[in-house]
Amino acid sequence: MADMKPQAYRDERPAEYFDQFHASARKGVGWTYTFVRLIVSLPTLLIYRVRAIGRENVPKKGALVLAPNHFSQMDHFFCGLYLRRKIRFMAKSQIFGPPVLTYVFKHGGVFPIRRGHHDEEAFVTAFELLRQEEMLLVYAEGGRSRSGELGEARPGIGRIALESGAPIVPVAIHGSEGVRRWKRFSFPKVTVQYGEPLSFAVEESPSRERQLEVAQQVFARVREMYEGLAATRSGR
Repeated sequence: MADMKPQAYRDERPAEYFDQFHASARKGVGWTYTFVRLIVSLPTLLIYRVRAIGRENVPKKGALVLAPNHFSQMDHFFCGLYLRRKIRFMAKSQIFGPPVLTYVFKHGGVFPIRRGHHDEEAFVTAFELLRQEEMLLVYAEGGRSRSGELGEARPGIGRIALESGAPIVPVAIHGSEGVRRWKRFSFPKVTVQYGEPLSFAVEESPSRERQLEVAQQVFARVREMYEGLAATRSGR
């Protein structure tokens, strides 16, 4: 992972700049999502030979949160490749800026979270979309692992699980840690495994410790599936 750029964790742009993206996300997803999906799906499938396991564990309707591990900016494409439902993504605010990409994000189901800030607006959007019975994707680690190994769970996914009561589907993505090797014409085979949904009783204003406890429960299942995929790949 040495070729990755240094990470800028905090976004110093004012919170007001991102209001437009939250407002757009709460209105729904336009044609942009379908258009980008049509363009990206076939190359993603062919280049990375993506395989999906356990798609039957993803409910076909109702509020839902996908909670995958995260190595690559391609992970959201890998997660959604074999799912018919549209995915609404919580993503770091730093990706909003370049005009074309920002247009795609704004109209394609992506909403920002300002990491390093107490960004309540991101959670307001997340809860509103779940109220609309949408399917969200929230990375359990809170961001990309830059070590090539699984990171640690962050409390955000725990908070969403506890305050919304929506089922959480743990997702293991194996192989995407090698996606950046495309510059060396090396394209890893990627496997996505969807676990059985986990449900938690609704709690108002859970403590950070409680949020982290639930997040760790979710990520423990992600880790278990990931290690199983790794063992299968290595032939053990």
